[in-house]
This record gives sequence, structure tokens and C-alpha cells, in this order.
Amino acid sequence: MSENPETRDAAAVPRQAGADAAPAGREAAPPGAADPIRVLIVDDHALFRRGLEMVLQGEEDIEVIGEGGDGHEAVEMAGDLLPDIVLMDIRMPRRSGIEACTAIKDAAPSAKIVMLTISDEEEDLFEAIKAGASGYLLKEISIDEVPQAVRAVHGGQSLISPSMASKLITEFAALAKRSEERTQQVPAPRLTEREMEVLRLVARGLGNREIARELFISENTVKNHVRNILEKLQLHSRMEAVVYAVREKLLEIT
Repeated sequence: MSENPETRDAAAVPRQAGADAAPAGREAAPPGAADPIRVLIVDDHALFRRGLEMVLQGEEDIEVIGEGGDGHEAVEMAGDLLPDIVLMDIRMPRRSGIEACTAIKDAAPSAKIVMLTISDEEEDLFEAIKAGASGYLLKEISIDEVPQAVRAVHGGQSLISPSMASKLITEFAALAKRSEERTQQVPAPRLTEREMEVLRLVARGLGNREIARELFISENTVKNHVRNILEKLQLHSRMEAVVYAVREKLLEIT
């Protein structure tokens, strides 16, 4: 798989001696501070992995706990290490990132998966969402933007590169049109009024904390509502719930 030249150059930074240790000037977290976000990096290009690791290890609130080179390793390591976030390529040897995504959701249900790939194929985007990915970012983004993406997804947001988001919106429209043409429809599971409110805010890209402020409820209550929505719709991710809701005309995105 060929890398984007700019991304490859940005990532291919020589590994410095002692890279596994905390970067110089990085202070230990004070007692009582929140645990760092535990990140697993999976990509079949070693230099790209090293570049990501060096950038993320420079962040006080992020810890790289492991790295793998293919989808098979991703599943094994996720089950052993239980990461908070998995940054993973799609097209890798032995097992693709999409196949690994489904298996990781079984092995480490709390892990959130962000696809970081050069693939701008619509099919890869849709399959990643169906497999449970919480983000889909192209490697054309600046490597310095990755830490913020990790924090956003860990905080409950779903991220998609702008160029891919437009394709997803187009697919929303196509799904809505196809649903109109269906002669027989299976009734959609009934969501409560509050669950519908939460789903609409999820569709706007709000994280759990922002939804809690918007609805004047606790963040744990929001998490419970999101879990109930996914269980009722038999889905795996927030983004997949939004796709389903648009298809079934449970909400409209303008």
C-alpha cells in the first residue's frame, strides 16, 4: 500500500534512543489526575507507526500502550491490553482493519476504533461504520492533529474527514430515497422521546458531555440513553445509529 508522500515524510521520523520513556520535560501526572488515554496503534508501515507513537507520547494525557502491524495482531493485542482507542489502518496483511474492527468490538467492547487510512473509497467508509468504527480519518491530515482526534473520540464524538463526510451525507440521501421506494417496511423499534432527543444531538456531532449540558441531565444518563438506543436498534456505534435513523426516517439531517 502506497503512502501519501506528505504523510509519510511527516511520520517517518527516526526513533530516538529512549523513545519508550516519557519525553524530556514531561512531568508525571499529579495524584488524583485522570488516567491517560490508552492508545493502540496498528499499521503495516513501521515508520508511520513510529511517527504516530512519537507524537502521541509527547502528550501528557495520552499513553501508547502497544503497536501492531496487521489486523490479526490488532485483535490479539486489543484483547490483552484493553485500549481506550485503537488507531488502525484498513488495508493490512493477514486481516483487514474492517475485519479486525468487528473482532475488536467483541474482544474489547469499551475500545473505540478510529480508522486512519489512505483509502477514500466510499465502500471502505460504510463498511468501517457498520463494523463499529467511531472515526474515519484520511492520512492526509496533519499528524499533529491526531492527538486532538484521539481526545475527541475518547470524549464520545464521532470523527470523519471532511471529504469523506460529504460522501456519507450523499449516502444518507440515497438511503432515504430508497426507503421511500420500499413497498414493505418492517416497523422500526420505538425509541422514547428522550432517546430521540439524544439521537438528534448525536447526529449533530455532540459528545456525551455536550449532550448532558444541552438536556440538563448527567453524563452517565446520556451514556445510558446511547446504550439503550444502540441495543434497541441492534447497532454497534453512534455513527451507525445515525445512518439507521436517517434511513428509517426517525430524524432528518439538514
